[in-house]
Amino acid sequence: MTLSRRQLLRFGAAGSAAVLAGAAAASSCRFRAPHWVGGDPFTLGVASGDPMPDGVVLWTRLAPDPFDPDGLGGMPLAPVTVEYEVAHDEGFRDVVARGSAVATHELAHSVHPKVNGLEPDRWYFYRFRAGTAVSPIGRTRTAPRPGTALARMRFAFASCQSWGYGYFTAYEHMAAEDLDLVVHLGDYIYESAWVEGRQGNTQPDLPDEAFDLRDYRLRYAQAKAEAPLRTAHAAFPWLVTMDDHEVHDNWAGNYNGPAFDIVHRLPGMFRQRRAAAFQALYEHQPLRIAQMPSGPNMLLHRRYAFGDLAEITMLDTRQYRSRQVCGDGNLVASCPERYDPDRTILGAQQRDWLINGLTSSPARWQILGNQVSMAHSDYDPGPGESMGTDGWDGYVADRNRLLGAASARGVDNLVVVTGDRHHNYAADLRRDYSTADSPVVATEFTGTSISSGGDGEDMNATGSDLLAANPDYKFFNCQRGYVRVELDHRLCQAGFRVVPYVHRPGAPISTRAEYVVRDGIPGTVEAWRPEPPVTLTVKPTISNDALPSNH
Repeated sequence: MTLSRRQLLRFGAAGSAAVLAGAAAASSCRFRAPHWVGGDPFTLGVASGDPMPDGVVLWTRLAPDPFDPDGLGGMPLAPVTVEYEVAHDEGFRDVVARGSAVATHELAHSVHPKVNGLEPDRWYFYRFRAGTAVSPIGRTRTAPRPGTALARMRFAFASCQSWGYGYFTAYEHMAAEDLDLVVHLGDYIYESAWVEGRQGNTQPDLPDEAFDLRDYRLRYAQAKAEAPLRTAHAAFPWLVTMDDHEVHDNWAGNYNGPAFDIVHRLPGMFRQRRAAAFQALYEHQPLRIAQMPSGPNMLLHRRYAFGDLAEITMLDTRQYRSRQVCGDGNLVASCPERYDPDRTILGAQQRDWLINGLTSSPARWQILGNQVSMAHSDYDPGPGESMGTDGWDGYVADRNRLLGAASARGVDNLVVVTGDRHHNYAADLRRDYSTADSPVVATEFTGTSISSGGDGEDMNATGSDLLAANPDYKFFNCQRGYVRVELDHRLCQAGFRVVPYVHRPGAPISTRAEYVVRDGIPGTVEAWRPEPPVTLTVKPTISNDALPSNH
């Protein structure tokens, strides 16, 4: 049994879209769940996201066999009605919302119900039911109303979780934190296997590289098979965006990035690949119907207010950018094309939307969820210059326009949180870098990877070079983990949380350093740092971590 054309016509265009997007039920139509014989349909867990003052988006995907080689999760083609409940208590004695959504095979039997009518700034519990099967319980929180006095907010941000490099242990510790929100900045999956660094865990039989919808679905199943990731999703609402590896390494706009064969360099082939990658992204994240892709296009830049304290703006630095110059994003000694005023990393429409939103927001702190490094990053500690072109260093005019506008329009408390680099950084951002006395106007906190790059170390040659060549870099670390941010009306404080290894599970967590931004004073200062660990032996390694284009 499938949804008929007549059934969909009853709901009109908007209603039909909501049904097909897994965001609503088909009125009184109920689609029976199959018998779950020895199988759990909720193997990929539950999640919530994009919190508003009156509601959130919930997510799950029915997949009793998540590594089904067809990419269908072991589900039949028939639609299934999935019910949900939202309650004030974990025992569901005080249920405040009930509803249902239709899971269809077109979206891999995922659902994204938007729950409205909730109270602002409050924790809730939720769960799903499909036939006789009941999901794990998730916890979520609504946002405070814009302008509401808010004493404190805490969130963590993370990125870059290549399965092959190691375990997602950092998420175990993140789930135990006292947070209001998690921000994920991209590279949630990797389209290629890259390397094998983890011990004692066999990789599922997946294609070497994802090209079609089946392949990308299996990559998400691989990531969500990790219990720590599922636990962190169930503990907090998330804001998510993408970087390059959700599609292909270093892709840019309509350019595929460094492909290995001529077929996948063809624009038509890449648009098909991008459409498949975007659909799989939507199928596996707690995103609103507004983020449902249309072919190779997906609206991911958006903003969320949290009382009078913060506004978080999620950027998209991939879809609208100009192609990288002087190569595919690796380090170059000389590249005057970086300064071309016509080059853009945001696209004019997103850039104008961003600047207008920053300058009109009444919130105390403006937080940008950004994918690639914004700080001026010279990798040559000598008299020369060695720059990457995949980050904002490859799009100098756009960086100058953004930071110059923020400065000119009085945006005092601008903090950029960034992923991608597999390193921890704290750095000041200047209005422009054409003169040595250009003023500091913002701060960038760059978070390391969850697993990508392997175990890492406290300091390496890349870090030494960056600190020597860039006075605005205040801190560097090359371990794995995430960044915890606490905001109040006086300070924005970032704690760099790190684990000593990821090649096996069970690593402990510690805070490597804390840096703060003070209200009304651009730039960051160190708040606390323990003595650096003593390195007894140094084993030479060859790592791509030295490059701004990380795998």
